[in-house]
Amino acid sequence: MQVLHELLMILIGISGGIVVGTGMVALLTVLDIVPRLAQLTQSYSSIRSYEWAITFGATCFTLFDFFPSLSSIPGIPIFLIPAGLGFGVFVGLLAAALTEVINVIPILAKRVRLEGEILLLLMAMALGKVIGSLLDWFFFYKPE
Repeated sequence: MQVLHELLMILIGISGGIVVGTGMVALLTVLDIVPRLAQLTQSYSSIRSYEWAITFGATCFTLFDFFPSLSSIPGIPIFLIPAGLGFGVFVGLLAAALTEVINVIPILAKRVRLEGEILLLLMAMALGKVIGSLLDWFFFYKPE
């Protein structure tokens, strides 16, 4: 009975992973996020690198999730600052590409009557994100 339970858990886990992976690929494909990111950064020659970075990042963090001992290797804190910076840049660029694709910023600017001040709106959004992240990191983050 225990073996049947474990096999069922394995099947459910693999099925869930396939569904989440399919949803992520559908999001990236349907919204053309990677090509739009390359267009915004004027780096068309790096599209394959973006795709490999997404794949490599998803694979690495899946391994870190399955094997927590990998994240406790001595010396790993040295890599946290550049890794955190890289993750932040990637998430920021991905969010910028996504909002650009679905035209969120022009619609928001029109709704709050700031059509001529889109740069000001973008700076306020970016600074709000940075300040919120820093507050979370310095005041609310409690390491285990």
